[in-house]
Amino acid sequence: MATLIQIQSPPKRGQFRFALWDLGFRPFYLLASSFASLSILVWALQFSGLLPYAYLQGPMWHAHEMLFGFTLAVLTGFLLTAGQNWSGQSTPKGAYLGALAALWVAGRILVLSPWGWLAAGVNVAFPLAAATALAIPLYRARNRRNYFFVGLLLLMAVAQLGVHLDALGALRFPGWAGIGLGLDVMLFVLSVMAGRVIPMFTNNAIPGAKAVRHPWVEKLALGLILLLMGSDAMHVAGAWVVLIGVLAMLAHLTRLWLWHPWKTLNTPLVWVLHAAYAWIPIHLAFRAMAAMGWVSPSVATHALTAGAIGTMVIGMMTRTALGHTGRKLAAGKTEVACYSLVSAAAVIRVFVPLLNPSLLTYAVLISAAMWSFGFALYTVRYWGILAYE
Repeated sequence: MATLIQIQSPPKRGQFRFALWDLGFRPFYLLASSFASLSILVWALQFSGLLPYAYLQGPMWHAHEMLFGFTLAVLTGFLLTAGQNWSGQSTPKGAYLGALAALWVAGRILVLSPWGWLAAGVNVAFPLAAATALAIPLYRARNRRNYFFVGLLLLMAVAQLGVHLDALGALRFPGWAGIGLGLDVMLFVLSVMAGRVIPMFTNNAIPGAKAVRHPWVEKLALGLILLLMGSDAMHVAGAWVVLIGVLAMLAHLTRLWLWHPWKTLNTPLVWVLHAAYAWIPIHLAFRAMAAMGWVSPSVATHALTAGAIGTMVIGMMTRTALGHTGRKLAAGKTEVACYSLVSAAAVIRVFVPLLNPSLLTYAVLISAAMWSFGFALYTVRYWGILAYE
């Protein structure tokens, strides 16, 4: 198994060096957490009409920025860091890495401007640039096992292109289909990475945990996600989606059971990853229910985004930041607070409106505030860790 965490020696006390541009996780984790903590303010400004000329507005801005802004930043930072370990080749650093970060920042600013074509070009260019930056070291090392991550970044570019061409009126393409494709890509990414790291992290941190990966369960769980992606791409609905959703839910529940999540309750750095993964079968169950008309599709969407993605992101950003900077792999009070806030935000956003639709507005506001505060804590706590060594 390829190494995901490379432990380095921590610096001696009193010796600090600016290291923000040393490796991909450093700037992109900080950018993503800062954006997550500030996005509620931008959303409020839009809602109050103080950003009337924004190219993307309302729910489309929210969906686009959470997926292609926040989530894609974290994915890029992770892949550029893991890619160096997988390949043994250098990934972007210094000015090259700074240029990638600047491209991402420009995308966040431009979607709030009236310059739609420029915003579209910059936003589509970012995953293309990230894919290129990852592809070069993987190709040089002939690391074929991870080539598909390049393809997934390219799919994110295609999904964004569809969203923007629809917003610009240049193509009769439903923009929300682009959002759906991007979400399916992230569902597959989470499923793959969870299978690689959660059992390993569990066994490394907890003696006797005996988390295992069963080959047939792995193939079934991932294969059904790919089948679901294909069904969405072909606009298949109804009973077929219900069947795939139920089977995928059972496969991922079995997978989680084999990882023994109940043994992680005293180890926050590990239980947060299990909690994040548990949202995937919940999401799949809600997708099947939405296909039957029992719940709103928004419930399934937020189980994936606020639940699986949000919780996995905060868990992986803390663990990999600690590991790659040579610090002790243990969660302190701040980390536990981050996990608790983001997890609680997901529960409130998904289940409160489901149980009482009249409380939707309150649920959105409270969960958004908790989400923002959780990532703000991360930004404050990890600024020094990520920017210096």
